[in-house]
Amino acid sequence: MLKQRVITALALLAVLLPALFYPSFEPFAALSLVLIVAAGWEWARLNGCGTTASLLCGAGLGGVLALGWSLGVLDMAWPGLWGAAGGIWLVLAIVVLRQGVAAWSKWPSGVRVVGGLVLIGCAWLALVQAHKAGISFLLSVLTLVWAADIAAYFGGRALGRRKLAPAISPGKTWEGVYSGVAGVCLLALLWCALDARGVGSANSLFGQLWAKGPLLAVLAIAVLTAMSVVGDLFESLVKRSAGMKDSSGLLPGHGGVLDRVDALLPVLPLAMLFVSFS
Repeated sequence: MLKQRVITALALLAVLLPALFYPSFEPFAALSLVLIVAAGWEWARLNGCGTTASLLCGAGLGGVLALGWSLGVLDMAWPGLWGAAGGIWLVLAIVVLRQGVAAWSKWPSGVRVVGGLVLIGCAWLALVQAHKAGISFLLSVLTLVWAADIAAYFGGRALGRRKLAPAISPGKTWEGVYSGVAGVCLLALLWCALDARGVGSANSLFGQLWAKGPLLAVLAIAVLTAMSVVGDLFESLVKRSAGMKDSSGLLPGHGGVLDRVDALLPVLPLAMLFVSFS
C-alpha cells in the first residue's frame, strides 16, 4: 500500500508541478478541470446515481465549467458567489453534520447531487482564481489545509480526549481541531515573518489577512481551519451513507479525487471571500 501511495503521489506531482508553475494559468486550469470532472463523477456515484448518470454528471459539470471559462467567468470577481458557497457550507456544518449519517439519504436525491456539483464547481472557480492571484496565494491556501490536517492529527493523537463526531469520523477530536488552528496560526506567523524579510510575497493569504489586522487574521484562520474539518467530515458522512470506504479508486493508494480535496472544497471559496473585503 505504501509503495502504491508513493508511486501515485510522484506521478501526480510530475503532472501537477509543471502546470502549477507554468507562466500562464491555462495548463493548471485545464488539468484541475479534468480532476473536477472526476470529482463530479465520484459525487454522483456516492449519491446513488448509476454508471451512465454518474458519467453524465461528471461530464456535464466539466462542460458547464469549460463553457464558463470560454465566456470569461475566470476573469470576473465573484464575492457574492463565495459568500453563498460559504453560507451553504455553514448550513451543512450546522444542520447536516448534526443530523448524522442516517439523515443524509432522506434528502431529495436531486438536491444532493446538484447541490454537491455546484459546490465542487465553485471550488474549481476559486482554485483557478487563486492561481491567477499568484502562486504564493494559492500555495498559502493549500498549505493552510495541509498544516491544519497534520497538526490536528498529531495534536489529536497526543491530547485527544473528546470525540468531535464519533458516528462520522471516530478518530477526530476537539483537541485535534484546536491543535489544527494553533498549527495554522504558527504557519501564518512564519509565513509573514519570511515575507517581511523579503523571502516570500505579501500577496499570500496570510499576508493579506494580516494586513487587515491581527485579530481579524486569527479569526479568519480559525474559520478556515474549522471549515477544512467540515469538508473532511462531510465527505466522510456521505461515504458512510453510501457504504463506501473511498470516493473511488482513481488514485491507487489514495482513494479518489474527493478523498484528496474534500477539506479544500469549503476553504477555497471562503479564502477568496475573505481577501475580497477591502
